[in-house]
Amino acid sequence: MIGEIIYILGIVCAVWCVWDIFQTAKCGLVGKIIASVLVLAFSWVGFAVYYFLVRGKI
Repeated sequence: MIGEIIYILGIVCAVWCVWDIFQTAKCGLVGKIIASVLVLAFSWVGFAVYYFLVRGKI
């Protein structure tokens, strides 16, 4: 039960990151796609890295 909740939260966070990348990132389309794939591939780690380290820089 807890595992399913954590899994769903991970999906929600990853989708939010992809949405944020396509809405606010200043890089080109290829850079947005690469960043999105990396966030989706690494789920929680990708979310944490994007949110805390990369969000304001791309």
